[in-house]
Amino acid sequence: MRNVAVLGATGSIGTSALDVIARHPQRFRASVLAAYRSVDALADLCARFQPDLAVIGDEACEQALRTRLASLGLSTRVAAGNAALTEAAGSSLCDTVVAAIVGAAGLESTLSAARSGKRLLLANKESIVMAGPLLREALRLGGGELLPIDSEHNALFQCLPSRRDGLAQAGVKRLILTASGGPFRGKRREDLAGITPEQAVAHPNWRMGRKISVDSATLMNKGLEVIEAHFLFEAAVEAIDVVVHPQSIIHSLVEYVDGSVLAQLGNPDMRTALAYGLAWPERIESGVAQLDLLGLARLDFQAPDLDTFRCLRLAFDAMRAGGTAPTVLNAANEIAVAAFLEGQLPFLAIPEVIESTLAAVAPEPVRDLAQLVQTDLTARHTAQRMMRTSFC
Repeated sequence: MRNVAVLGATGSIGTSALDVIARHPQRFRASVLAAYRSVDALADLCARFQPDLAVIGDEACEQALRTRLASLGLSTRVAAGNAALTEAAGSSLCDTVVAAIVGAAGLESTLSAARSGKRLLLANKESIVMAGPLLREALRLGGGELLPIDSEHNALFQCLPSRRDGLAQAGVKRLILTASGGPFRGKRREDLAGITPEQAVAHPNWRMGRKISVDSATLMNKGLEVIEAHFLFEAAVEAIDVVVHPQSIIHSLVEYVDGSVLAQLGNPDMRTALAYGLAWPERIESGVAQLDLLGLARLDFQAPDLDTFRCLRLAFDAMRAGGTAPTVLNAANEIAVAAFLEGQLPFLAIPEVIESTLAAVAPEPVRDLAQLVQTDLTARHTAQRMMRTSFC
């Protein structure tokens, strides 16, 4: 029996993880559930899964959660705040952690799980984008295992050899990430001038949160995934490519030096990756519908438009710059996307804010978490200043 902490339990990834867990009660138990401020939704999950601990990220919501759980007659303990979340991720209450908190807020709990030797199902790409070297070191010291849950990286994981002696030694030539192209695939820059948040979050294939949906619309999501692949698989910049695949059936591919290309296919449903991560190295039923190959008709591929969707180009630039540059990229993107969703920034200004922030905050070699936290804050303040002076 695996005891699973689901961090970000009320979000799309958390909901999918709990669906898989519920299908296999003899194998998995949701022992810790965490959410930011969704008190009612978290309480409902506690009533269903009976965890040992519920963590609410916003400390102002702690009493409301206590009251709600008491009214339901639950014995689940309650904790609040980032420190409690970090402690829970590294505690004896769980041996497996689903890291699905969106953004930089999930960094410390992810590192805590890694240092504590947990099986870490990483769906929070910002953690490895911001702190890739620190996360790899934490995994080495803690002796845990990391299984990527982003569909693209999970696909790469499945297509790579089980022995991780290095990509070159395994005969790997390229890692190829697929991108749906988002809701604006095929559009030119001039077509995107009046884009609204509602249009940007309307992803054609995936059901996701608002922030990650905007990232998909700008292709920043794919840019973050490129950086993530770099750190997860120790792949050189030149060995990572992106191809637009509108159907989202092929989730990623691995090209080998002998000309072979291995791909992982499946319906666009995160439960496939989550089931693989929870049960690895076994495979279990996930609830995902069988892929109808005869009904696919066609699979299309095209190169990404890096002039219209400049966020992907900026991510490659940040990866090449190295050091703290990915941290700056991520922080500026979070600020710009939040402003766009609030109607305070035009869609086309998102890459402008990110590029200006990258130019203003020089990259440094990564030393420790305190440095990254300070870099993140500096980049956020810089991005906000750029927006006030140039776009607001």
